[in-house]
Parts: sequence; structure tokens; C-alpha cells
Amino acid sequence: MKRNTGQDRSITSRWRPATQAVRGGTARSEYGETSEALFLTSGYAYDCAGDAAARFAGEQAGMTYSRLQNPTVEMLEQRIALMEGAEACRATASGMAAMTAALLCQLEAGDHVVAGRALFGSCRWLTDTLLPKFGIATTIVDARDAQAFADATTDKTKLYFFETPANPTMDIVDLQAVCDIARARGVTTVVDNAFATPALQRPMEFGADVVAYSATKMMDGQGRVLAGAVCGSEDFILNTLLPFTRNTGPTLSAFNAWVVLKGLETLDLRIRRQSENALAVGRFLEGRVPRINHPGLPSHPQHALAMAQMAMTGPIFSFEVDGGRAQAHALLDALELVDISNNIGDSRSLMTHPASTTHASVSEDKRLEMGIREGTLRLNVGLEDPADVIDDLDQALRRAGL
Repeated sequence: MKRNTGQDRSITSRWRPATQAVRGGTARSEYGETSEALFLTSGYAYDCAGDAAARFAGEQAGMTYSRLQNPTVEMLEQRIALMEGAEACRATASGMAAMTAALLCQLEAGDHVVAGRALFGSCRWLTDTLLPKFGIATTIVDARDAQAFADATTDKTKLYFFETPANPTMDIVDLQAVCDIARARGVTTVVDNAFATPALQRPMEFGADVVAYSATKMMDGQGRVLAGAVCGSEDFILNTLLPFTRNTGPTLSAFNAWVVLKGLETLDLRIRRQSENALAVGRFLEGRVPRINHPGLPSHPQHALAMAQMAMTGPIFSFEVDGGRAQAHALLDALELVDISNNIGDSRSLMTHPASTTHASVSEDKRLEMGIREGTLRLNVGLEDPADVIDDLDQALRRAGL
């Protein structure tokens, strides 16, 4: 089947992210389909044995095996790279596959990592449990303080790893300051940008080297599939990341890639509307709960920084109740519209208790270090009418004694 793979990057790179999210990376078959084709195949046939040998030797362009290349997955990779402003992208089977690959592909025994304290629970497991098993040391710092990265850096430091906004405390990292510190010291920066996506924040514009995603979240946006992505320079993706993913196999399925491609078409619309809805809900909660962590509100200590490096602050934030786990669970159990769920980025409003779900694998002392208490609740505001979400929260708060 003859395919049109000839998108001119000199043209597509000029498109704005919302346009790239709809059209970037598109490759059409001889049938001229308008929607991306779904290639459900594990392998590929060759016209002759010489062609097979040439492809495996890297002497001939073409697909060899879907653990390495798939036309549908390739379209997703090209689209995300364009949106991110990156030279290249590699898709993975899940967000955690992306985070794990982005770290392990460039680390070895004796290396040192400086990581932000406020990370997704499984990412803290990587830094605190997995990396030490391979002789890789990690220093945890308060990523809100850029100088903390510089102070923790040694001659063994290979990379900085952090998330902004952070899950679930909504800590904001000064991207420019931390990336400048890293560049001056020859350290690679790996940024988890899942909460914002390139629609709201592009870390590479501030000097980040590698940007990783759970595409399961806002990129899919409807809670359907798992997916991840790692963006970086062409040299990093092809010569550092690809050998790792090719041989370890965290491969994204063609079907999941196709679903995320469809999700990206509406990403800009969804994330902006959900950001607006979350701000309205946050303003309501600010007067009803003891503490709220919403970078879009002027009360957030890093509000100015968030507004300087983000287009909007996204659909996710957290807040706290004083009654600990019992009151937090009571509030969740009283919800009638908002679902109890540990997913985020969904078009539906979802709420969870991080200490007993997303960060349950993290010890209590580390959770407290991260700023996650027994009364912390994380809210993903969806596409419902925000007034209905507010009404539901209002009745649930009253029933929980707030």
C-alpha cells in the first residue's frame, strides 16, 4: 500500500499547537482517508529477502516489527513532537513506562539524580526504590526552590527529574531557573508535564531536555486507554531512548495510539474549558475548606509563576479538610455527581484521596514530606456545567460536616 508520509516539517512546525493536535503527523494511504488509519499488525512483509536484510541493517526505510515501528503509532509520535516543539518523540504503553524509560535509558550504576519531592506515587517509587537497586543514588529536594537543585548537585549528578504542576500538591517548579542551573552543570532535565500537556505548557521553551507524559490523562481525556510519550532531541530519542525501548518492549498498541490521536483533536478545547471550570470550582471551595492548592487562584503562593509559564492552570487541583481520612472519605462517599476515581484528565469530574490511593505505596513520613496529609483530596474538574459540580460539592461538604 502506497502511503503519503510526506508532511513537510518546515510547514507543520509553523502551525500552532491546536492545529498540530488535529493535523500534525498525518500520513495517508492510497485511499486518501481523512481520519488516521488504524494499522493492526505485528509484523510486515518484504518484497524479497534482500529488502528484509537492508531494513534490519538500517540501509532501507520501512517498517520491520511493531515493537519498533507502527504507522499509527508513528503518526501519534510525530504529532506529539510537533505539539511539544521537540525534534522527536517515542510513544510507550503507559505513563509510567514513559517515566521509567526516560530515566533508565540514560542512567547507570554510580550516577546521581536530583528529584523533586512532590511526584506521583509511582514516580517516587522509581526514585526511592528502583533506582537504588541499580546503584543509582537519588537526592530528594523541594522543587519549589530552584537553588535546592544546585545545592544537591555533585560531580556524579546525571539528571534532574521533576513534575510541574506536581501531583497532588500543585507545587510549581520554576522551569527556566532549574533548566538554566542544569545546563550550566551539564545535567539533563526530565520534566513530567502530564498535568499541563503542551496545550498549556511547553517545558522545552524554558530549556528542558526531555519531557515525559502519561497520555492516558488529558491527551486521551476520556478515560479510555493507557499511553505514554517521551519527547526530546532526535539524537536522544534515536540513540539513547530507542535502544532501551526496542529491547525492553514497553510498546504502545496501534489501537491505543489511534484513540489518543482522536483525543488530541479536542485537547485544546477540552483543557481550556476544564481549566475555566476548575477555576470556578476552586473559587467556590476556597471559602469552604481550610486549605486549597490551586495555582490559578491568587492565594496560591506560586500563582504568579504559574501564570508566567502556563497558558492556563488546568483542570486538577487539591484541597484539604481538617478531619483527616475519616472526614475525607465521608466527603467522597457523599458525592452524587462527581465520581470517586484515581484517574485524572477525564472529561468527567473525579475525586480521590491520594493517601489511600495514588500515594498509598509511599510511606507516611514521605507523604508528609511531599505535603500529602490524611485530609488531602485531589479533584479533576470535567466538562459538566461547573454549577452542577459546585452544587454536588456543596451538599457533600455539608454532609461531611464542612
